[in-house]
Amino acid sequence: MRRLTSCRLTLSLLIFSLLPLSLLARPFVLVLSQDDLKDAPTSGESDGDSSPDSPPEWDEFGDSDSKPEHELDPGSWRPIFEPDSSTPDNTEDPVMAEYYSTVQKMLGAVSGGEVRMMEEASAEIEAAAVAGNPHAQSVLGFLYGLGQMRERNKAKAFLYHHFAAEGGNMQSKMALAYTYSRQDMYDKAVKLYAELAEVAVNSFLISKDSPVIEPVRIHNGAEENKEALRKSRGEEDEDFQILEYQAQKGNAAAMYKIGLFYYFGLRGMRRDHAKALAWFLKAVKKGEPRSMELLGEIYARGAGVERNYTKALEWLTLASKQQLYSAYNGMGYLYVKGYGVEKKNYTKAKEYFEKAADNEEAGGHYNLGVMYLKGIGVKRDVKLACKYFIVAANAGQPKAFYQLAKMFHTGVGLKKDLIMASALYKLVAERGPWSTLSRWALESYLKGDVGKAFLLYSRMAELGYEIAQSNAAWILDKYGERSMCMGESGFCTDAERHQRAHSFWWQASEQGNEHAALLIGDAYYYGRGTERDYERAAEAYMHAKSQSNAQAMFNLGYMHEHGQGLPFDLHLAKRYYDQAQEIDPAAKLPVTLALTSLWIRRNYADSFLVNLIDSLPGVYPKIEAWVENVIMEEGNATILTLFVCLLTVLYLRERQRRHVAGVGGEVGVPPNQPFEHGAPVAVPR
Repeated sequence: MRRLTSCRLTLSLLIFSLLPLSLLARPFVLVLSQDDLKDAPTSGESDGDSSPDSPPEWDEFGDSDSKPEHELDPGSWRPIFEPDSSTPDNTEDPVMAEYYSTVQKMLGAVSGGEVRMMEEASAEIEAAAVAGNPHAQSVLGFLYGLGQMRERNKAKAFLYHHFAAEGGNMQSKMALAYTYSRQDMYDKAVKLYAELAEVAVNSFLISKDSPVIEPVRIHNGAEENKEALRKSRGEEDEDFQILEYQAQKGNAAAMYKIGLFYYFGLRGMRRDHAKALAWFLKAVKKGEPRSMELLGEIYARGAGVERNYTKALEWLTLASKQQLYSAYNGMGYLYVKGYGVEKKNYTKAKEYFEKAADNEEAGGHYNLGVMYLKGIGVKRDVKLACKYFIVAANAGQPKAFYQLAKMFHTGVGLKKDLIMASALYKLVAERGPWSTLSRWALESYLKGDVGKAFLLYSRMAELGYEIAQSNAAWILDKYGERSMCMGESGFCTDAERHQRAHSFWWQASEQGNEHAALLIGDAYYYGRGTERDYERAAEAYMHAKSQSNAQAMFNLGYMHEHGQGLPFDLHLAKRYYDQAQEIDPAAKLPVTLALTSLWIRRNYADSFLVNLIDSLPGVYPKIEAWVENVIMEEGNATILTLFVCLLTVLYLRERQRRHVAGVGGEVGVPPNQPFEHGAPVAVPR
């Protein structure tokens, strides 16, 4: 087996591998120092620092998705958006049937802008919540937190989410965990995130990393993210149609990809296990090894077929013989658990995990880490387990993040750090079954149902998803009244809409979205939707500046130059201006002008030039208003356009005349006499 290198003094875990990359939200990077690596027992003795709250056998191999998704995420809106045979018939339970009927009415109300229908749905949700339905309590907590058809009340929102979480609603647990973490109550947040992350991990694949249902950022700052949206149109996407054509022509790789899209619901596709299975079976007939591996997963999980571990092992073995090394992880898992084999065989399992690890499979390192952490078939060695998890985490294995989070949580192998544990748990938990909200929201947006998309993104935002917070805020800013935003007693007023967008942008900025931080800063600086507050504007710009944002640095320089919300300090102003240009060369012109202003201010203080510069921000809006009200008035704009065109024609005629005159002087031809085609020209020597 390839020798595992010792831990360096500084180990970077690139956690952004769990998240879709974006220019707007910077990746989160965890750096572990040698001090974080706690001395731990290397043999079977217990670790005296382990937390008494840690569950027994917390580091054991989990079950392969032993529960269907409607049990992992009870009260989910999946039966409304993805009704299929695997979802239980809700008509058998009158309480749940009434709950889903009410949720459907609520979604219909925001789609059609029906205030009366929304009022009825809200009243029905409240009645069901008071009667003790935990899923209705979760929705009511959401409505109170949003301020929809009732006065916004964070205390009541928290209370109803607490009741719902006690009743087993996982989305309310996500909302509570996010609330606790924002309030720095990590002792409470970490417990909830640990439970949620465990549910998420139990839904992952056994042999390799599960594909992520990536929440799509529907905007690029001020504009719609057309490229990302184009790739999310499912069967209507041209790329998918080309892929489907290739699959129909017998391309095995295309068959596998289409099966993958249907199985996980990727690229805007509706999940369809039957179609996925059909495509995988076609692909394996052509010897496609990844499809063999997925068939092994399908039979191990019982997804769309009857669970059969023997068949699972057969397919995984076939895939491994095709040099698909990740399949060894699934085979080792089955031997650890004793599924589909005569009995558990830890020696054989370890051999398979080592084969995967030797071939750079992150899952192999993770599984070996679990064996050494628990002492399964090997001598317990927590330090070695930690090293394996770090290697797997650096390769983007989410289960490794989960184990490292547990180490930080319990103090086993790593020094106890609840803040770090909460952050890592959250990243894993966000890949749980409730993440499908993003797919339904995107599907609604692509169909032009902005109201439903906004409601779904708002629900996700409450659970702590930064992209959903950003998308919901952008919809409010971009679509205004067409967002179908509903407030306390009907459609949102301008003030309610601004306040709600401000809240979403602020939450997104807290999670590293630099564009959101800039917008928050601008809102406070200019008093847009809130009272003008230079100090809070500076705080928001500082947050964006920490993400290496050039615009934020320029703004901070300007505020130091003018003493707005920050101390008057020309040296700091120059430093920020210089940093802005270093980060973004496009800032050269505004920075040059700003540095010129600084030079004048330093050398000609209290002169008319300084007064002139200081008056420009007040003059600009007047000029802008004059251009809009006078120049851009329809009749004036037409006359001005004609006048500009006339000047342009006269300029071009004069330029042509001078050019001809110059050429004529060179070749000895009278200035206004045109050349004849083909006529020889005598050039003087």
